[in-house]
Amino acid sequence: MHTKIYSATTIGIETYLVDVEVDISYGLLNFFIVGLPDAAIKESRQRVVTALKNSSIKLPEKKITVNLAPADLKKEGTLFDLPIAMGILVASQIVQVDAQFLEETLFLGELSLDGTIKPIKGILPVAYDARTFGKKRLIIPKENAQEAALIKQVEVIGVSNLVELIGFLRKEIILSPEKSCIEDFDTATDEHKIDFSQVKGQPMAKRALQIAAAGKHNILFVGSPGSGKTMLASRLPTIMPPMSFDEILETSKIYSVSGKIHNNPFIFKRPFRNPHHTISSVGLVGGGSSAQPGEISLAHNGVLFLDEMTEFKKDCLEILRQPLEERSILISRAHYSVKFPAAFLLVAALNPCPCGFALDKKRQCICQPNQVTKYLSKLSGPFLDRIDLQVSVGSINYDNIIETKINEISSAELYSKIKIAVDTQKARNNNAFNAYLPIDKIGSICVLTDGAQAIMKQAFEKLHLTMRGYHKLLKVSRTIADLESSDLIMEEHVKEALMYRFLDQIVEKKS
Repeated sequence: MHTKIYSATTIGIETYLVDVEVDISYGLLNFFIVGLPDAAIKESRQRVVTALKNSSIKLPEKKITVNLAPADLKKEGTLFDLPIAMGILVASQIVQVDAQFLEETLFLGELSLDGTIKPIKGILPVAYDARTFGKKRLIIPKENAQEAALIKQVEVIGVSNLVELIGFLRKEIILSPEKSCIEDFDTATDEHKIDFSQVKGQPMAKRALQIAAAGKHNILFVGSPGSGKTMLASRLPTIMPPMSFDEILETSKIYSVSGKIHNNPFIFKRPFRNPHHTISSVGLVGGGSSAQPGEISLAHNGVLFLDEMTEFKKDCLEILRQPLEERSILISRAHYSVKFPAAFLLVAALNPCPCGFALDKKRQCICQPNQVTKYLSKLSGPFLDRIDLQVSVGSINYDNIIETKINEISSAELYSKIKIAVDTQKARNNNAFNAYLPIDKIGSICVLTDGAQAIMKQAFEKLHLTMRGYHKLLKVSRTIADLESSDLIMEEHVKEALMYRFLDQIVEKKS
């Protein structure tokens, strides 16, 4: 007898419908799986047969053929165990299920040898796309049910083992659909709350981060060791706007397919990713044999912090140039391509020289000029051109440490202006941040006064700005104007934006 069960697989964060066709016929006892399965799927034969046996299900001694269609779509992982077992149960008439029920249902799950249904990766994208395939229902592992229930338009039924599933299909037991309880999860900050009020001094760096959060501008900190660069960067998410539902869904899908969804199935807080400088290019941008998302995609809608940036391999930094512009990464393989979103805010930090004290007022730099040049040459001009704000972070004086009130502006105080600027941008820029303004919109949105225009012209010629650098400067000036609730970009806005071209000014002094 022949039957068809519906399942799905993910490539990147895209979902593809898979027909699991099962045929049981007379012949020598055997079990075949065809349809471009990988090694894990081929091993399903042993898992499925043993799980059914240990669930007190005796298989007919006949030839079993399983086809995963479409046959030219590569399929990976263990999520087809459950639909294969389900197909065998229906085809052998051990379980009789209404044809319409099967037509409307997707089955996914991995089987343990005792019949337990184990959780799988990538269930959220499948639930999101289920309605697109005309499916109303998901039968999946119990541990994945909360994650899938984020999508309210589809019925999610979580099952713990094969015995429970068979009882449900025979209407011997009742399994209620999982309810979406996104409101029940704790979206508050951690118990050990971090706040900008904990950072002593550094008013210029705090102001630069306020601009970065308001306009989604990439930022680079240059300063001696211990000046507070990491501490500042780690607090940036506390002044970024709360994530919208679409952003929560987008980010959670990435974490779902990468298997990083744990106790809390939803990503409510903006990610803060801090990879070590020994990371490979594949680990940073994504890839591998099964095309998994890298750190830049895990930082989607959040912050990617590159500490000690000059210690990263040069090819890792150069490969970031395209994602910084396009806010996505395309990973190509022989038979398919995978596109992962990567709209992250880059925060980088580095020492000004090998010893770290070139800009320190307390300690003397021992580096030779050629050493400093070689050290900074690891950062190419095109890469630095994609960083909007370049800020010097000086060392802290003792008076700043013991004084409890000076410069201790809180995250809430910084965010109050950011919210106004973000709301202004959304209304004016069609929901786009200033950093993401297309070139054809810059002229009409970034309108300068005559005085600001004169300063911009002088900066363009003196700092030898590229067109990209010029546009970055305009966009930063626009964000500063938005923070001050100004319709036009004034002279003081351009002057402040120029303060954050720190490395450009160093190069100008050397020339």
